[in-house]
Amino acid sequence: MSNEEIDDSVEGDSLAFTDLPLAPEVQEAIEAIGYETPSPIQEQAIPELLAGRDLLGIADTGTGKTAAFALPILTNLDPDGGGPQAVCLTPTRELAIQVAEAFESFGNRIRRFQALPIYGGSDYGKQIRGLKSGAPIVVGTPGRIMDHINKGTLKLDKVRTLVLDEADEMLSMGFIEDIEWILDHMPEERQTALFSATMPPQIRKICEKYLRDPAEVTIKVKTSISPNIRQRYVKRRSGAKTETLFNILETEDHDAVLIFAKTKTGTLELAERLQARGHSAEALNGDIPQNQRERIVNNLKQGRFDVLVATDVAARGLDVERISHVVNFDPPFDVESYVHRIGRTGRAGRTGDAILFLTGKEKRLMRGIEKIMGGKLELYEFPSLEDLNEQKVERYFARLDDSLEKDLTEYQEVLSQYLRKNEVDPLKLAAALANMEAGNKPFFLQKPPERPRPRQEFERGRDRGRDRGRDRGRDRGRDRDRDRGRRRDNDDRRDRRSSHGSDVPMKSYRLEVGEGHGAGKGDIVGAIANEAGLEARYMGKIRMFQHHSFIDLPDGMPREIFELLQNVQVRGQPLQISKDFGRKPRESKDFGRKPRESRNFGKKPRRKKESFRK
Repeated sequence: MSNEEIDDSVEGDSLAFTDLPLAPEVQEAIEAIGYETPSPIQEQAIPELLAGRDLLGIADTGTGKTAAFALPILTNLDPDGGGPQAVCLTPTRELAIQVAEAFESFGNRIRRFQALPIYGGSDYGKQIRGLKSGAPIVVGTPGRIMDHINKGTLKLDKVRTLVLDEADEMLSMGFIEDIEWILDHMPEERQTALFSATMPPQIRKICEKYLRDPAEVTIKVKTSISPNIRQRYVKRRSGAKTETLFNILETEDHDAVLIFAKTKTGTLELAERLQARGHSAEALNGDIPQNQRERIVNNLKQGRFDVLVATDVAARGLDVERISHVVNFDPPFDVESYVHRIGRTGRAGRTGDAILFLTGKEKRLMRGIEKIMGGKLELYEFPSLEDLNEQKVERYFARLDDSLEKDLTEYQEVLSQYLRKNEVDPLKLAAALANMEAGNKPFFLQKPPERPRPRQEFERGRDRGRDRGRDRGRDRGRDRDRDRGRRRDNDDRRDRRSSHGSDVPMKSYRLEVGEGHGAGKGDIVGAIANEAGLEARYMGKIRMFQHHSFIDLPDGMPREIFELLQNVQVRGQPLQISKDFGRKPRESKDFGRKPRESRNFGKKPRRKKESFRK
């Protein structure tokens, strides 16, 4: 193996993406996204993969690995191939979705292009339809990839490239046998790329057995961030990010704020929404002419406005000392970009603040940042509503003090005329003017209405993400005749993990899905987790029979979630969930004990069923 080691801290002449022999459609997509120069892993890996070589890439999360293998695959893609040409294995459903979305972004200029994510716990029918439509890129977790290979729904005869992403994590999750099984079923004439943050002996053995004369690229990322920069993160769903940004600007004592958005359109839309909320904001992106860009930057330096919304490309070379905050409204593509972004604050010995917005699927980026930084990012703590309103009053008084020092002669004359014509209390007139300035919005921030507690219990699962145990459980579906025994062992272990320590009041529910339908406990957990957003630790005992099952879930399930789960399918069979009046669920501390086999195993017992609507 040839070994090329790159030190990210070394300055030197670096390639641009335009220097790489990528397809024109791929180059267009890269330019639209805002990429200019490849990261070290991309610079070294892309030429090797384009040349058709196998590759072993050793690099941490957040170094730009996805683009390193996605761009060459897309360049070599045959739009008329009529089936999967590349398969990418990932350890979790979150990463599978993330990688598929990256493929879609880089390939959106390619005709008839589709990147299909397949993973446990989601609808088989949708995945099968995607495979039948001839999706050229398949990204999935090992268990579900195996299922589709066994069923014959994933055809491998046209696969030219196989990617193993985060191989060491798949090893730690117990997927090593699955990986080898998949590799054995792949065409012999293929290109294989394996990416891993570490190189344990088992991964090294896989490389020696399945990779042919691979190029080896090792990336050691070194970063330099000013110790004066305070780094924090805030987790929000995409739809709640803008309102959260407004609250942060209301909360933070700031000078100038630089906000990063992914797209040119995003900068314009966010700047307009900020302006509508009374903030002096401007947008800066690659479509803005150079003379206008210079004017915007100069106005920011002079304090003529305080909030700049920019793309990575437009912000390159930006040096404004008064930037006190950098907000990553849209997270960067990799750790290197994050370092460049937040380096815009904390300059010349001044203190600075960096705030990173994350959705659930972007938490891997934070892990990569923390690993490379050698420390934890701080969770953003919002002050209480009372504190926020107090701060708002103080800032408003400060603005009034500044205005009173200005020449207000003309305004006084106009208001005097109004008072002579109308008998109005001067204080009420001042309040009306303040209300006009605020866009007829209330002055004090209001507490949002609380949702009913049962719904909060279910929605909390979406915000906290999916635990690794359930990821493993739902992704490890097996061909029942081949290794049902091992699947049952895995399900029992997950059962114990998922329910220990929970003291949430539970209720037993009946599901019209059982072992006779080829379902396992992992399939049930995954289906409920995906549709109801419920963490695995809030799921209790699962008792499976031939044609039905029972599961303990938190008491007080919201009606809309209950109705949603009626038609959710597991192995092609609707759950048809209903209340179980036949038994009382055990306390949480007893969950995990293996149930006795029922004497009526295989027979459908008579149980009273009642619709949740009644």
